[in-house]
Amino acid sequence: MRILIADDEPISRRVLTAALGELGHDVLGTSDGQQALELLSRENAPRLAIVDWMMPKVDGLEVCRRLRERRAPYVYLILLTARAGHKDMVAAFDADVDDFLTKPFDASELRARLRSGARVLDLQEDLLKAQHTLRELASLDHLTGVLNRRTVTEFLQMELTRSTRHHLTLSILMVDLDRFKPINDAHGHSVGDAALSVVVRRLRATLRAHDAIGRYGGDEFLIVLPGCDAAEAADIARRLCAQVSERPVEVGELRLDLGVSIGVATSAAGAEPVDVLIANADAAMYDAKNRGRNTVADLST
Repeated sequence: MRILIADDEPISRRVLTAALGELGHDVLGTSDGQQALELLSRENAPRLAIVDWMMPKVDGLEVCRRLRERRAPYVYLILLTARAGHKDMVAAFDADVDDFLTKPFDASELRARLRSGARVLDLQEDLLKAQHTLRELASLDHLTGVLNRRTVTEFLQMELTRSTRHHLTLSILMVDLDRFKPINDAHGHSVGDAALSVVVRRLRATLRAHDAIGRYGGDEFLIVLPGCDAAEAADIARRLCAQVSERPVEVGELRLDLGVSIGVATSAAGAEPVDVLIANADAAMYDAKNRGRNTVADLST
């Protein structure tokens, strides 16, 4: 584990550094609280710090207070002190110190404090991973792995706001699979689900890294193309059509010939509200179906 030591007493810092080194830890040392804050604010900073209470510039309690003002990442802070009075401990816990290490420190006590800190940090890491998983589950479509309707609509609103602020053009695509219902009726929903997943992978492979795709309905997808004008969006849409239809979708022994109809809608500098832009793309998508399917339409051109 990487550990930061902040102690203005050179001998105390060297002894503690040596003890931590013997325990297999990588130590980063400093002699004042201000530098400790700077080091703990860097990317990939140590997650555990042993900080002396009395230091120049910024003392140990102030280091802790400032660390707790930020959201993340959490630093487990052990306060190094010769103080042991009741009022001193209350003041330290009021500053949200995690633990104490008395001067001069005892090696077995040091190991115990470090084990406690490591356990807390591991638990927090597990919690953060669980929260990340829950956020993903709340924002993604469980079948295809793309954004769900709520999240892709929120992304569109965010990009429209950005387009307005920076006077940018934005386009969206409404994509609908052609004649998809007969596949579900003839082969069952498990085949339909598998085919849908293959189509989505093909769509994603054609898009740019900063584009967004979300499942808007059963077999309908909304694609947001930041910075794209109508001509560029239509070109991307035609490539999406080709990507889906150029070869059959294989599900087990079945070979399914699928295509998509795509409607294009464009907003100059975020002029259209989300619902209007989506309605325009939806109308264009139905126009594409009326033109014979597996094609692209833009009613504004």
